[in-house]
Amino acid sequence: MNSCIQCGGIPKYKCPTCLQPYCSVLCCKEHKERPCSAPSKPEVNALKETSINYEFPTEDTVPPEKLELLKESTELKKCLENPHVRTILELLDKSPHPDELIQKYMQEPIFTEFVDACLNVVEPEETVDKL
Repeated sequence: MNSCIQCGGIPKYKCPTCLQPYCSVLCCKEHKERPCSAPSKPEVNALKETSINYEFPTEDTVPPEKLELLKESTELKKCLENPHVRTILELLDKSPHPDELIQKYMQEPIFTEFVDACLNVVEPEETVDKL
């Protein structure tokens, strides 16, 4: 665990600019007396090297490099232009039981179109045909 950048105490807060930890108003005031700057962003290549560690991978787990391909899909972007699809995705994201909601939304053609667009990217038909 980090310690306060001013006194070494147990931090409760972080500087909104440099994200360094501090423990009190007094330490915050002392820290603000010296200029600070935002932490540097990691390079794009460094971001690509960090891989997703799945907690419970299965045979159906999609590799991160295939997930990256979703960003480039024009079919998927077209589906996401629909506000109803975006609303459904927000509800799924916030739901404590998204699996139950997915069952419900799979009955809606606009949502199944979105799901098909995703599957077409991460599992192209030529791969499916070989199975």
